[in-house]
Amino acid sequence: MSMLTAPPLSLYVHLPWCVRKCPYCDFNSHALQGAAPFDDYVDALIRDLEFDLPLVRGRELHSIFFGGGTPSLFPADAIDRFLQAAARRLTFAANIEITLEANPGAIEHDHFDRYLAAGINRLSFGIQSFDDGCLRRLGRIHDRQEAEAAVKSAQDAGLQNINLDLMYALPGQDPAMAERDLACAIALAPAHISHYQLTLEPNTLFAMRPPPGMPDDELAWDMQQRCQARLAAAGYAQYEISAYARPDRQCQHNLNYWRFGDYLGIGAGAHGKITLDADQSLLRRWKLRHPASYLGKAGTPHGIGGDECIAMQDRPFEFMLNALRLNAGFNLTRFETRTGIERARIAPILAVAQNRGWLIQQDDHVMPTEWGRRFANDVISLFMTEPGDPDSLRRLADNPTHDTNRPERD
Repeated sequence: MSMLTAPPLSLYVHLPWCVRKCPYCDFNSHALQGAAPFDDYVDALIRDLEFDLPLVRGRELHSIFFGGGTPSLFPADAIDRFLQAAARRLTFAANIEITLEANPGAIEHDHFDRYLAAGINRLSFGIQSFDDGCLRRLGRIHDRQEAEAAVKSAQDAGLQNINLDLMYALPGQDPAMAERDLACAIALAPAHISHYQLTLEPNTLFAMRPPPGMPDDELAWDMQQRCQARLAAAGYAQYEISAYARPDRQCQHNLNYWRFGDYLGIGAGAHGKITLDADQSLLRRWKLRHPASYLGKAGTPHGIGGDECIAMQDRPFEFMLNALRLNAGFNLTRFETRTGIERARIAPILAVAQNRGWLIQQDDHVMPTEWGRRFANDVISLFMTEPGDPDSLRRLADNPTHDTNRPERD
């Protein structure tokens, strides 16, 4: 067994309200019914943070991410009040990245310069498409003109570290339409583009009533290949399955997730994962999901939805679920220090993946091949096998994974 060491620490803050729930969204988001209790919610967030502080006392914070919901519904003074409270309780790294998610149709509360003054230094816009027909079919509340105006307004305010979320394989979309969407995004010169396939997630309206005209897997794969080539030609390097960035503009918060770093999760339904050196455990904690319940109980033991420690046998899968999304892969020393498991225990599984052409290992470093990235879900599933179990490894070697000619679905 290797010793766990505390990795970089991030903070995720969930702001659960939105103007209207999108039919494809499976996040913990709730359509506003009347005025949102912004001040009361910030008070609850501060209590929640106070309650979790003993888990991370003395550690430096490297990134903060306000996710939702639609965080840009919150006025800048509410964001500012929370950040000031957090800064009094935690040590912020000198170059801390602080991201706010924003939707073009929900930015009426404040000008972007006020968010910048509050401490936001990165924006993530949920654009999804620049095609008005696609936007209507997705249930979005903005159009192309509003999307472009919002991004330009943020840039004019001085926010240059901007991500655009863009989806492909939309209802009624063909490859040419997907490329036009991407061309519109590139023309706005964001620092980062998240480009991902629309999937019908369980417990969503789209899953219950699939929209007509959904592209099949072959067509979606064609869109992905064309768009990846377009992004590369425009100077956006792919560093994760769905993430493309200009040089030095990778999302540091998400990189910490993918590298199996630590993060506090506060807010309704937020999840956290923390390394506890004292007992060599990895703690997952999540908060009550419904905003009303959370508001009443945040900052008390009753505000916690649950606690669990990640079992030793589950840690390889949990690590790979994140690390193998990255084009650069991971090094084995990081695997050992962040899981507490010696590399020898996963060596037989790595050998199977290498034999299938999915992974390359060079000394201490392991990275997915292009084929491995395409079938990322299958590669990751190998690590659900119990490390060191000869019988399960023999079954794995004797039975190649199912349906290996399908494209990877993110």
